[in-house]
Amino acid sequence: MLPVVSIVGRPNVGKSTIFNRLIGERRAIVHDEYGVTRDRHYGESYWNGVDFTVIDTGGYLPDDMGVMVVGIREQVHIALEESDVILLVVDTELGINTLDKSVSDLLRQKEKPVLVVANKADNEERRLNSSEFYELGFDEIFPISAISGSGTGELMDRIVEMLPQKDDAETTNFPKLAFIGRPNVGKSSLVNALLNDERSIVTDIAGTTRDTINSHFTYNNKNYTLVDTAGLRKRAKVKENIEFYSTIRTEKAIRECDIAILILDSVRGFEDQDKRVLREAEKFNKGLI
Repeated sequence: MLPVVSIVGRPNVGKSTIFNRLIGERRAIVHDEYGVTRDRHYGESYWNGVDFTVIDTGGYLPDDMGVMVVGIREQVHIALEESDVILLVVDTELGINTLDKSVSDLLRQKEKPVLVVANKADNEERRLNSSEFYELGFDEIFPISAISGSGTGELMDRIVEMLPQKDDAETTNFPKLAFIGRPNVGKSSLVNALLNDERSIVTDIAGTTRDTINSHFTYNNKNYTLVDTAGLRKRAKVKENIEFYSTIRTEKAIRECDIAILILDSVRGFEDQDKRVLREAEKFNKGLI
């Protein structure tokens, strides 16, 4: 397994932008709305001869008991348990606040290396002001601009210095199995059951999974990548910008998979929207279950 770096912080500090910057591609949806990142997302990064895994997480809110917020908190806790190094992302534009302190308190309980990433340091004043985040109690602060890339090289240098040496036998060339279907038919529940892990948030809210989520799976000594996708809605119902991006990523996952597994709702039966999803897999000549 590769060493793991997780990205955590309160909502809207730029975690997903940093994730995309570190892995070198636009994998996670970036949008100024709380809850865009809901599950934990994995990507691979390479720097100075070192491969490692990066985990993006949703914005941490310690006290809100809404079902979605509780799910995000659980995903953050799981990511922290998997981590070798933790990046605590803060916002130099808005400065330190009580949510930053709450996340810091959580990280100290984990007793793992933490680097404070002072994002949005787009000018000299913000870079200088980033020193206020020493108040959070961690030794190293890296002022960066995730959008421009300023400061990310120094951050990456330090990350690879802190990572433990792990076996580099892992490969990403496993057969990809994409779980597809319209919203709320149980795709995430099935993937979680196969993995015996709450990798995806499962609720009865249509649209809970908004990004495609990759997971490694081994069965009978064979390795696979399971791809949990957002449900494909009717075009007329894709109103939100985020739902539009999710639809695009789901279609991309179908294009890139080896086998598509169509999940149906046995209560509602085979509907027109199921036919549309089926046609999407047929269009790209995918094996279909």
